[in-house]
Amino acid sequence: MVRRPIPGHERGGSSTWQSLTRSSSLETDYLYGEIALQARLLGRTAPWNAALAERVQQAAAEGIEPGTLDDADLLTTLPELSRRAVLIDATGLHRQLAGDRPPVLLDVRWALGDTGGREHYLAGHLPGAVYVDLDTELAAPAEPLSGRHPLPEIAALQISARRWGITAGRPVVVYDDNGGTAAARAWWLLRWAGLTDVRILDGALGAWRARDFALSTGDETPPEGDIELGVGHLPTLTADEAAALAADGVLLDARSGERYRGEVEPVDPRAGHIPGALSAPTGDNLASDGVFRPTAELREQFSQLSGTKVGVYCGSGVTAAHQVAALAIAGIDAALFPGSWSAWSSDPARPAATGEEAR
Repeated sequence: MVRRPIPGHERGGSSTWQSLTRSSSLETDYLYGEIALQARLLGRTAPWNAALAERVQQAAAEGIEPGTLDDADLLTTLPELSRRAVLIDATGLHRQLAGDRPPVLLDVRWALGDTGGREHYLAGHLPGAVYVDLDTELAAPAEPLSGRHPLPEIAALQISARRWGITAGRPVVVYDDNGGTAAARAWWLLRWAGLTDVRILDGALGAWRARDFALSTGDETPPEGDIELGVGHLPTLTADEAAALAADGVLLDARSGERYRGEVEPVDPRAGHIPGALSAPTGDNLASDGVFRPTAELREQFSQLSGTKVGVYCGSGVTAAHQVAALAIAGIDAALFPGSWSAWSSDPARPAATGEEAR
């Protein structure tokens, strides 16, 4: 086949240009999108293809004129891949829920000292969202040397995930009503168990409400899922490994500054922190409106950690997952100490430090 110009007709572009011009379905879904789909079905990711497909879909939804997305737009799209792999904004989620392949929605309404998560869910949640009990489904029963929220057995997690309706190849979005600090536990745990397309709703339930998107009440019972889960797809630390990392790498304490310094301790046996650990409160990851801070700011915040082995802990391994998510957005991999301070402080043989520590 030989391409030749048609006299009097300037060639505008190829299939995607034509689709945007006609305002019809996009071939991009069957090009970049097909590659991304095949990757998911194989338990892998194709982040560049997925990001480009999503950008073209967004352009179509916004009615952007064909041919106007330039190199600058491309350079803006691709550096944000780490953020897109972790987060989804409320508008993007709303659009996906109206599409042919809506994600599984998990409502992880939990906060320290608040036992009314399920009641909050029943009073108003994202349409189709399933309630997830953090204490019983995202954790095993508490034990002193394992902490307040030990990792669940993989068989128990798989039963729960199937109850939530998770199936192979279908994306998952998790959210809460507290900046993602609880939902991040579900995000981390499912990725640790082998899922690759799991994202946190950026800005949590507040971002959804701010756009006046609909909420549902009552309970949701989705069709049973068929997902097969495994363990160890994200790195973890034992107490001994956390102690070694505090000396030889960087161990971040994601609790509030006053708990890190040992000024207060509301729930665990002793106050203080793991000797050598550095304070990095989870709250510093969020802007005033509850969304994650811009990627450039997070990269600047964690710039000294690049090329360093990093670990994270918190009180019981919940909000530490939020710190792992923020680090991932900044392009830094980090291991999580699941037992965290609740396990460390329960062992009288483990030392506790107080005050500030400088790197």
